[in-house]
Amino acid sequence: MKERIAIIDGLRSPIAKANGKLNDVTADNLGAIISKELILRNNLDYEEFDEVIMGNVAQPANAANIARVMAIRAGFSQNTPAYTVHRNCASGMQAISSAIEKIHSNQGSLYLVGGMESMSNIPLLYSDELRNLITKFSYSKSIIEKLKLLSSFRPSFLKPTIGLLSGLTDPISGKIMGITAENLANEFKISRAAQDEYALKSHQKAQKATESGIFKDEIHPIMTKNSSLSSDDGIRFNQNIQALEKLNPIFDRLSGTVTAGNSSQVSDGACSLIVCSESKAKELNLEPLGFIKDYAYAGLDAHRMGLGPVYATKKLFDKTSVSLKDIDLIEMNEAFAAQIIANQKAFASNDFCKKTFNSNALGEINEEILNVNGGAIALGHPVGMSGARIVLTALKELRRRDDKLALATLCIGGGQGASFLLEI
Repeated sequence: MKERIAIIDGLRSPIAKANGKLNDVTADNLGAIISKELILRNNLDYEEFDEVIMGNVAQPANAANIARVMAIRAGFSQNTPAYTVHRNCASGMQAISSAIEKIHSNQGSLYLVGGMESMSNIPLLYSDELRNLITKFSYSKSIIEKLKLLSSFRPSFLKPTIGLLSGLTDPISGKIMGITAENLANEFKISRAAQDEYALKSHQKAQKATESGIFKDEIHPIMTKNSSLSSDDGIRFNQNIQALEKLNPIFDRLSGTVTAGNSSQVSDGACSLIVCSESKAKELNLEPLGFIKDYAYAGLDAHRMGLGPVYATKKLFDKTSVSLKDIDLIEMNEAFAAQIIANQKAFASNDFCKKTFNSNALGEINEEILNVNGGAIALGHPVGMSGARIVLTALKELRRRDDKLALATLCIGGGQGASFLLEI
């Protein structure tokens, strides 16, 4: 890149299980609470910011351009522009890279970015039949016309579409994301036992990180009318393999291996970051948390969308001449245990990399540096937030370890991958 981009600081909410403690907090309010606190902690003037860019997937009908709504609620003036970006699971990363592109094209120098999601508030949708009937009824002018329309009503019209399930289903492949994980489990011969063992480790690492106070450095508590939340509530403390083994497959109920226990959780959360050019950080006398050295996005077959990290990382390594052996820490979003294990196998496979990239294997991922504080299987995966969250978590851990380089990467529903190279 032309110039390194500084992450001055970042903050996130606790991640809550959907329909739980943050059920009554809308995504824009959740993002506003975190963004306002972040700006106050860093003693920055709102007017210093050139723009606000936020990622969000399930964009609510009552908060069109949710980034703008969030920005005003967070305390930005009406003079500060804001816009929303959407790249499914990488929406939080897209917000960061959109700011980078603006900085490098001299359109600004200081941005608030991040992602927010309230999966609790993804609505139920009316059927097309009921929607059409209601629309026609509202435009009908005579009683006879209205009665005729009412006589066409059938009870089946009341069957709703579950917005969450629809959003997690790729319209190109026609598959819900869990089936794409089953595809990888079959392709890479990943057993149910291996998936459950990985899920267990995620909970154990997340529990240890929570108990040792590691996440306190990146979490701002959220208070609601009915409850308060100061830590991620999806972590199953003292989880054991027997409990995971009891769960039935949830996507392929006959012969599948992917369960609710070895999949990421449906969650609510928000994460905000302050980004600027390295020169702007020096001008404002700000000490960055770390830097974004470069990034890459890649596309792939939607049926194998979980392999996004290996595709995007290969592209990133080619751009930067960095190799896996140079990486000190890896945050790979845990959409599914099968997806993480498939990427581990793909990274290390000469056959896969030769066939896919016409290159040698990227290398074997050292499990000692992979998702060291647990991941989305334990913490949760608020889809619009997660890309920003793993960047923040990686930089915080990189600094704690006094290491140099981190890779933050994730798969993206619909067949994409994103990888960011971070450094201190």
